[in-house]
Amino acid sequence: MSRLKQITEAVRDAGSLGVADLASLTGASEMTIRRDLEVLAAQGVLERYRGGARSLLLRGSEPPFALRSDENTPAKRRIAAAVAALIADGESVVLDSGTTCLEVARLLHDRRLTVMPLSLHAVNVLSSSSTLTLLVPGGRPRLGELALTGPLTLASLQALRFDTAVIGCCGLSAEHGLTAFDLEDASVKRAAITSARRVIAAVDASKLTRTALAHVVPVSSLDAVVTDAEGDDGLTAAGVAVVTA
Repeated sequence: MSRLKQITEAVRDAGSLGVADLASLTGASEMTIRRDLEVLAAQGVLERYRGGARSLLLRGSEPPFALRSDENTPAKRRIAAAVAALIADGESVVLDSGTTCLEVARLLHDRRLTVMPLSLHAVNVLSSSSTLTLLVPGGRPRLGELALTGPLTLASLQALRFDTAVIGCCGLSAEHGLTAFDLEDASVKRAAITSARRVIAAVDASKLTRTALAHVVPVSSLDAVVTDAEGDDGLTAAGVAVVTA
């Protein structure tokens, strides 16, 4: 776990913590902790006060995109490669937001596909492609995440039918299905799944067996799960193909 994430989670769980406490927890110097708190304050994760910081995140909320983008990168790239291998040239693809799906976007850049990304991060990655047909949905980008949400995003998805939906998630389990932290994000994921003939969930091991606030779909709505974890018997029993990257 990165030190910034460790600090973020500790302050979120406690509500507030002092610099000395965080230095003891992480093994870093107090000077280093102060610099880390400035970085996290600039990202809107926490609020500084003299001698410490208080969290601006709710318990059970998702860490910011900037923190997640550097986590588990080798695993996310393996997952992305396995997802890209399941997509044939000529397909139309709706690509969810999130850090793993952004890695998928990078691998689709030079493919002959039609792709609608659901985040501005992925739109930016794919906009320079000379082989790919890029569709940009309407909607309101969430701060930092740049995931597109709202009625314009839903209308864009409802107007189209895709061969494949590549979906990220905050949690996935056989019992509770695919879940997300954000209610609007859950609605967009659900609409993307409804608009596609085939659904592939790209899920790193940290998300398996975790359950977030908003239910999206049961696992029976997924055709395949691509993950870096060992196969989940519950998913397989539900008829979901599990691909280990």
